[in-house]
Order: sequence, then C-alpha cells, then structure tokens
Amino acid sequence: MLYFWNEKRRSGQSISTHEATRLINSDTAVLIDIREANEFKTGHIANAINMPYTKMKNNLSQFDVQPDKTVILVDKLGTHTAAIGRELVKAGRQVCRLEGGMSEWQNQKLPVVK
Repeated sequence: MLYFWNEKRRSGQSISTHEATRLINSDTAVLIDIREANEFKTGHIANAINMPYTKMKNNLSQFDVQPDKTVILVDKLGTHTAAIGRELVKAGRQVCRLEGGMSEWQNQKLPVVK
C-alpha cells in the first residue's frame, strides 16, 4: 500500500473532473491530452493540447509548455498518465492527473470539442 501511495505522489496528484475544471477555469493549468491523435479528434476537452504518449515519453526533455502553470494530464482511462507525470515531476513541473481520464469526463457529461 505504501508503494502505491508513493508512486501516486511521485507521478502527480490525481484530481477529479470538478477540480480539473476549477484549475482550467482559473487559468492556472494547462491540459495535456496524451491520447493518440485519432482518439483526440473524436472528442477532447476544450483548449487541450494533444501530445501523444508514444511521442511525449521520448521527448520530455523538450517539454516546455507554459512552465508557470500546473500540467493536467489526460488519457483515455487514467492509466498511462503516471509514467509521464513521474518524469514531469522530476523535471520540476507541478503535475495533476485526471482521475478516470476522458472516460470519466464524458461519463460526467462534461463538454468535449471535436
């Protein structure tokens, strides 16, 4: 149990859709959607930046998107964000991970852009 707690802490805090919305609306966060481009095009959160997991994991040293803002990572189910989050935390970024990913966002009937 301690291992899982430590891994979560090191990869960024998990946040609810409500908390993500609050951060986005207050303009203190940037939303990074790590799904593949074809999934992103089927529907994504407004103003999200698409950086596919497969490309991002090899180019984290070049990640400099709005360095003064918290990064909210989003994927399909919330399962791939931990690895990227861990690397971004190591690089000194404030990171949050959307609990349940886009599936939870859509289950909550929150708006998506196509």
